[in-house]
Amino acid sequence: MISGIGLDITELDRIAELDNKSDKFRNRILTTEEQQYYQKLSGHRRVEFLAGRFAAKEAYAKALGTGIGPTCSFLDIAILPNEKGAPFLYFKGKAVDGFVSITHTKKVAAAQVILQKM
Repeated sequence: MISGIGLDITELDRIAELDNKSDKFRNRILTTEEQQYYQKLSGHRRVEFLAGRFAAKEAYAKALGTGIGPTCSFLDIAILPNEKGAPFLYFKGKAVDGFVSITHTKKVAAAQVILQKM
């Protein structure tokens, strides 16, 4: 049974501008494990990765019904590849019962999260 749905879209130029300014935004958004993946990327792929994770975390917080805040911070949420390379959600270190999809165009990244309840 679906317990929540979230959707978010963000402009790549906005994320690139923030990331080029300093690492402050990136450190606020990406967990240590996610930053390890980010560091392996180069050029525009880094911007896509960061924007995709930002959108997915916003979408998760919307699906959860809390938004980003004291009960759900960006660093509470991790999106790491599963054994097939697809993104998989974790919240406060525990696997989330749900789905995340991340996509990019030349200008935007978008993500959708669907949460399930047993």
